Amino acid sequence: MSEQDNNQRPPEKKEKKSLSLNVVSNKEHRGFGAGTIDLSDVACVMIDNGEAYIDVGAMHAKSKIERGIKFSTNKEDVPNGRPCWIVWVAVDRNEEGAFYAGATACPMLVDSEARRGWKILAQHVNNLDYAIKRRFMLDELGAEEKQALKKLLVSHNAEWWERSSDKLKEALNV
Repeated sequence: MSEQDNNQRPPEKKEKKSLSLNVVSNKEHRGFGAGTIDLSDVACVMIDNGEAYIDVGAMHAKSKIERGIKFSTNKEDVPNGRPCWIVWVAVDRNEEGAFYAGATACPMLVDSEARRGWKILAQHVNNLDYAIKRRFMLDELGAEEKQALKKLLVSHNAEWWERSSDKLKEALNV
């Protein structure tokens, strides 16, 4: 085979590697994708004015509520803010089928008119992690918000609700 033949060969296609959120640790790196978290089984539920709905944009702080809002970590910057919630809901599967495995709520204040808001990003990240780790942290939600979340989860998939743990059902029983 001549050098010219080598140059005319199409380049070999490499297998495309998928990217996911990588968790950094002090352990020895074990290659591409090691220590990643799969966020495909986490849903973002927004609760605003007593209504709960799924908003995938919340995963990147671009939910309908958050778009165009300048957030602060100081509550005093948002004196006329209305309370809103992001609830991270993790879904898991066992031999019976899928179920709601974790749910954690994060508060926000949003003043759409002033385009200002309050939230603690670290709490949102930590609560997302807790939902992935199959925890339920819904105590901060009021009765109206709990009812809205329960209604959404049941209407989204009643079978998942039935297979979910009693911890979730008790937390949302109002």
